[in-house]
Amino acid sequence: MKKLVILISGRGSNMEAIVRACAVQRWPARVAAVVSNRPDAAGLTFAAAHAVVTSVVDHTQFNKRDEFDAALMRVVDMYEPDLVILAGFMRVLTPAFIKHYAARIMNVHPSLLPSFTGLHTHQRALDAGVVVHGATVHFVTTELDYGPIIAQGVVPVLVGDTNIVLSKRVLQLEHKLYPRAVRWFVEDRLRMYDNRVELEVTETRFLFCLDVV
Repeated sequence: MKKLVILISGRGSNMEAIVRACAVQRWPARVAAVVSNRPDAAGLTFAAAHAVVTSVVDHTQFNKRDEFDAALMRVVDMYEPDLVILAGFMRVLTPAFIKHYAARIMNVHPSLLPSFTGLHTHQRALDAGVVVHGATVHFVTTELDYGPIIAQGVVPVLVGDTNIVLSKRVLQLEHKLYPRAVRWFVEDRLRMYDNRVELEVTETRFLFCLDVV
């Protein structure tokens, strides 16, 4: 049975979706721990209520980013994770941390990568006038938001959408897309070739959601 460690900074709604899916769908995995860089992260309460071990590595207690990452790595390694999952973890990780978990650290980004890397993706999508927007689950590499793509999902951009409305629609999509991608990993259905991900099933890696509008 594979072990998952989820990193959060706040509510961690994607963490909630993954914890629930793991239990309900009976994956060959368990969430070994939820770790936050903020002691007041609301997601810690949810995790504890669902019998998941929690831990905090407070980034404000460290003067340098590499010192925080080294401490975080020590805590994460205590749980011997097969996969590290970033779920609203609002820290840019150092190359040393990412390389330590190479090919076993996953993130969801709120855009259709490679479009709109970085921050403020929903407003930038609106400003660009795109008719569809979405989310991308990818393996994390040292190049920010450019790791091998595992799955993507699309939602329509509707007349009158605001940044807030569009962000809520995309987040609902993430709650479906991210657990699906994690399940593929724990079921050994993902393979990496030449920095590309292949899925060894007939299931599609693309999700178009009209039911989250």
